Amino acid sequence: MTGLEILTIGRVGVDLYPQQSGVGLAEVESFAKFLGGTATNVAVAAARLGRRSAVLTKVGPDGFGDYVRTALADFGVSADYVTTAPDLLTPVVFCELKPPADPPLLFYRAPIAPDLTLTEDEVPWQVVDSVPLLWVTGTGVSAEPGRTTQRRILERRARHGHTVLDLDYRPMFWPDIDTARAEIGWLVDHVNVVVGNRTEVQVAVGTADPDEAADRLLARGVRLAVIKRGAEGVLVATEYERWTVPPCRVEVVCGLGAGDGFGGALIHGLLSDWDPHRIATYANAAGALVASRLACADAMPTNSEIEELLCR
Repeated sequence: MTGLEILTIGRVGVDLYPQQSGVGLAEVESFAKFLGGTATNVAVAAARLGRRSAVLTKVGPDGFGDYVRTALADFGVSADYVTTAPDLLTPVVFCELKPPADPPLLFYRAPIAPDLTLTEDEVPWQVVDSVPLLWVTGTGVSAEPGRTTQRRILERRARHGHTVLDLDYRPMFWPDIDTARAEIGWLVDHVNVVVGNRTEVQVAVGTADPDEAADRLLARGVRLAVIKRGAEGVLVATEYERWTVPPCRVEVVCGLGAGDGFGGALIHGLLSDWDPHRIATYANAAGALVASRLACADAMPTNSEIEELLCR
């Protein structure tokens, strides 16, 4: 893909969503298959907004790995940097829509997910050096060798351009919270944009208070802190200003993927050189639209859909 604007690094998988809402997995009769995984969804969300994106990740040598590559191409996302772990399986994730706003997830990533086995010789270093926006995740440092590889990427990147950390804290991927805090905290010191919710910033910097968390992030060299507060909106903070943007009200069908839709819109705003208040307002609307739909990657909105919601 020529003129690449975005490289996201990390989690990919196949999401299996119940076609019956409000029941446990034991009562589900059928599932629908979708592309998923935070880094992957964010790349798709940005592509839906006209951006040229690619994902650096790994899959297994199975039919689901083939599906990932095909789905990425269909969404307009480059799969050039999707490699294969020969002895592992492409991850599968089940969710139950009970409750729909915050569905429980069941991850099949044993013994380890391929995306966490990313090695330095699989990294497109020229892209790392030159791409306008690089997106990494907290999950990406939850195990070796992915942890060391992602650290090397950020050391090489040296906070160039837009270097974004999605805190993406999933407790089931970590042995304990102290380990997560140490590893994700290291990432904070090597990026210039951080996005996460209150639970995630508490893990990263030791407080769930949005303003105090923003202060701590900015003190560590972060240029823009974006803290999602759920029904209370989003706090965006720079060294000089901060705003709280109210949420967009929608009827929630499935809360999964809303944060990734937010992330893709955040990327679009950063690359468009918008002010932080406008970025957060736009990203909020994108996340709300995803929450009003079933699926993650397939649910990512277009610019016209976001603008229509903002005009209501």
